[in-house]
Amino acid sequence: MYVVYAQTMVFLRKKGKSYMHHCKKCDVEFRKKSTLEQHIQYIHKSDFPSVKKILILGGGFGGVNVLREIQNIFQNKVNVDISIVNQDNFFLFTPMLPEVASGMIHPRDISIPIRTFCKRAKFYQAVVSSIDLEQKLVTISRQFDGKVHALEYDYLILSMGSITNFFGNKNIEKHSFTIKTIEDAIGIRNHSINMLENAGQTSDPDLQQKLMTFTVVGGGFAGVETIGELNHLIRESAARMYPNINPEKINMILVSSKNGILPEVSKSLSEKAMRSLKNQGIQVITKTKAVDADEDYVLLDTDEKIPCTTLIWAGGVTVDPVIAGLKCEHGKSGKVQVDKYLRLIGYPNVFALGDCAEIIDSTTRKPYPPTAQHAIHQSHTVSQNLKVTLTGKDKMNQFSFHSKGMMATIGKRNAIVAIFGYNLQGVIPWLIWRTYYVLQMPSLGKKIKVILDWTVDSFFKRDLTSYGQIKKKNLTKVDIKENVVTLKELLFPDL
Repeated sequence: MYVVYAQTMVFLRKKGKSYMHHCKKCDVEFRKKSTLEQHIQYIHKSDFPSVKKILILGGGFGGVNVLREIQNIFQNKVNVDISIVNQDNFFLFTPMLPEVASGMIHPRDISIPIRTFCKRAKFYQAVVSSIDLEQKLVTISRQFDGKVHALEYDYLILSMGSITNFFGNKNIEKHSFTIKTIEDAIGIRNHSINMLENAGQTSDPDLQQKLMTFTVVGGGFAGVETIGELNHLIRESAARMYPNINPEKINMILVSSKNGILPEVSKSLSEKAMRSLKNQGIQVITKTKAVDADEDYVLLDTDEKIPCTTLIWAGGVTVDPVIAGLKCEHGKSGKVQVDKYLRLIGYPNVFALGDCAEIIDSTTRKPYPPTAQHAIHQSHTVSQNLKVTLTGKDKMNQFSFHSKGMMATIGKRNAIVAIFGYNLQGVIPWLIWRTYYVLQMPSLGKKIKVILDWTVDSFFKRDLTSYGQIKKKNLTKVDIKENVVTLKELLFPDL
């Protein structure tokens, strides 16, 4: 057996292949065998006092990029233990969710298992229940059976993103779709296909119009890109496969509370985008809010009632309640406030980035927008400053970033781009959008799959198969420890 192993290693070296040394106890890998041996000695066979525990909360752009960078930085440091917690077991490339909702891209092609990135880190798929900044403990609960676990940390990275904000409107929350998760995108696609099927089977013109009216609330990137993708899907599918649907009964409506759309870009580019949407048959209603909804209508604050069976809410986000409840300094939106090094004010061992942190631009004195490109650049600063904190070498970096530009798709082969002072709209910006985002995909395999999806969509019509409901199973009859006095009592060796 040893001879076979040795021959395999020699073969790999000759072929130039790299291989990792794997710790079976905690499922992490090291480049050097000596590092693995020291890891086993210090982590598993003794209470090594100098081991520093780094805990990352959130598996979005910020959290995953911090994970990848600090793993490289501390790859051969045995006294560093890294863990990451996320509700889903995958990283989601959210900018392409509207294309999943329209059926252009397959859901699995923009989702990457977080364990793919965990070369020497432990991953916990769980919900963050609470964070105790004083005791340096994070309580998590496993969704499958509700089991509670607490994780100690020496250094904490907050990158928990945001959640949809319905502003307390329960009816809109009940009767609308959202566009933040992979389940949201799949749900919108299935529902849209079902509306096509039902509209194609009725001779009642009023009912057909109600079924073929799609209302998206929110004039930001998510709302604009979603209405653009859906407009192409519905109109192209109805013309190709549903002869009983009257094209004049198709209504695509975008509602924006602002005096225009895409407030993140310049006024001239916003106006170009609005004209383009209108030319594609999309009705844009500005300076208006949705205030109520039911199964078959949306009520606006102008007292106009839109008869429709599809409402998609992209009208705002807010911070996770766990973040909002932290005993630290917060901004008006509930985001935690950080210093110029992205450290939580009052807690130098806690870093925060992404949607959950209020990071002020020193030039404009306004918070940076919660976009993927900002989260990625913030992750570089957090990783570098964490390295400085642990090693004492070099100086900490202040976060400062000037956006390379803003871009959004607004329909079939159509996009807007603000880059290097130029405002562009049309096919070339659409190609720029695609090129930029496919390069940002953190996996070569996913890059190739997305390109293949786009290529197939260029030559073939979209599949209108509805996947239906997906059943999930949970455990409910599980004894959970009660009457816990302190979070320390929740520390278990395993989940």
